[in-house]
Amino acid sequence: MKFKEVNIKNRRATFDYAIGDTYTAGLVLTGTEIKSIRQGKASLADTFCYVANNEVWVKNMYIAEYFYGTYNNHTERRDRKLLLNKKEIQKIQKSGAEAGFTIVPLRLFISERGFAKLVIGIGRGKKEYDKRQTIKEREDKRYLARVMQK
Repeated sequence: MKFKEVNIKNRRATFDYAIGDTYTAGLVLTGTEIKSIRQGKASLADTFCYVANNEVWVKNMYIAEYFYGTYNNHTERRDRKLLLNKKEIQKIQKSGAEAGFTIVPLRLFISERGFAKLVIGIGRGKKEYDKRQTIKEREDKRYLARVMQK
């Protein structure tokens, strides 16, 4: 069964954070939530993860209500549990506890088997001058690509 290509990115995350380790986690969803994600109606803006009781949770992730959902529809911004191995959770918990580090969702996609997956990364907040450097590198890349095409 072929699923629609879903690739929802958190563009702000790579701008605001220097990403270190990344992990791919499954999501615990209800029926109407996965249907909305397959339609591409989700957003990772202002989303973050936290560890509670040796479980990783994603907070403030927006998944639009399913149009055909009746009274069974889900709430748009609820906390959703992430599925990871114990070792991965322990690594995330260790690095997330350090000062200056945060667990940031980077990308939401549908796997080949039809499951919703979330790529999370351990990020350190960038300073203002780091952000300016990122903008300068991006503009230099665009300029080089434009010059090479001619």
